[in-house]
Amino acid sequence: MPGTFRFSFGPWNIHEGADPFGPTVRPSVPFAEKLKFYKKLGFDGVQFHDDDAVPNINALSRAEVEKTAQEMRRMLDGEGLVTEIIAPRLWEDPRTIDGGYTSNNTAERHYALERTLQCIDIGNILDCHKLVLWLAREGTYIREAKDASKAVELLVTAINKMLAHDPGLKILIEPKPNEPMDLAYIPTIGHAVGLSYLTDDPSRVGVLMESAHAILAGLDPSDELAYAIAHKKLWSVHLNDQNGLKFDEDKAFGAVDLRRAFMQVWVLDRNGYGNNGEFVGLDVKAMRTQKAEQATQHLSNSREIFLALLDVVRGLDTARLEALIAERNYEQLEMEIIRALLGRK
Repeated sequence: MPGTFRFSFGPWNIHEGADPFGPTVRPSVPFAEKLKFYKKLGFDGVQFHDDDAVPNINALSRAEVEKTAQEMRRMLDGEGLVTEIIAPRLWEDPRTIDGGYTSNNTAERHYALERTLQCIDIGNILDCHKLVLWLAREGTYIREAKDASKAVELLVTAINKMLAHDPGLKILIEPKPNEPMDLAYIPTIGHAVGLSYLTDDPSRVGVLMESAHAILAGLDPSDELAYAIAHKKLWSVHLNDQNGLKFDEDKAFGAVDLRRAFMQVWVLDRNGYGNNGEFVGLDVKAMRTQKAEQATQHLSNSREIFLALLDVVRGLDTARLEALIAERNYEQLEMEIIRALLGRK
């Protein structure tokens, strides 16, 4: 059964152009103005960090956090948007310098968990029941500094407390092999899926696959998608592209390797992705050279490329491809795909 595709992005994808090696080059866009871009660009869903939804979150009381989240919900309703996912932004706080859930410091682990539980509550106000865990600093710069086996146990303990906090919650682990930590404990989709089976309720723990993160691990994103689908645990995606094993570039989807992008669309569509309400999420950044008035093109471009590749996938002669596979004529099979991508019959 073919997929059903709606699109989302996070407000951080409209940004000022800073990168790991240089400062901002564009003025900030107020959050309310960012929301007005969504429908114009063809997007229905918003991805949030907790402090996107509730700015200055650590300085607010519980009542103030709830009030601000309710105001955000009204803003979304006014724009006809829904919240797709929400994630606790733990990695920027000084208390998580050595990890959150896996910190060697008990008080810092407590902070990470309490902020996450508060993030779940914010999500409920926004009518969002998918919590993304990007385990950014859950790793180490030096292996001897932490017990990697204990770190897995600490992650499971934290996730179990999240599951107990909200029976309607789904947790999506977003793996990445490096950056900001040298050595991540859950670097791939396989690790994330394995971690899910250690929890108290594996049926509520799944994954979010990001294309660039898979590439940085030396893996093909379409294989990561397919593996998660085989476990019925692919609940969201962050599609983008990447020029090899560099820092996380978050380039427009399909901008580097069109065939790699094609295969991701192939896997999603042929496995009915989106038919249970999943979004096609983008995590892409405008080039630093882009002028402010053109700094949303990377989003509309990524969506256009996805939909164009979807047309290619659905336009293929399935019987012809199956016959070539049966004949084991993979050279011709490859040529059929290349011709389709080139727009040739």
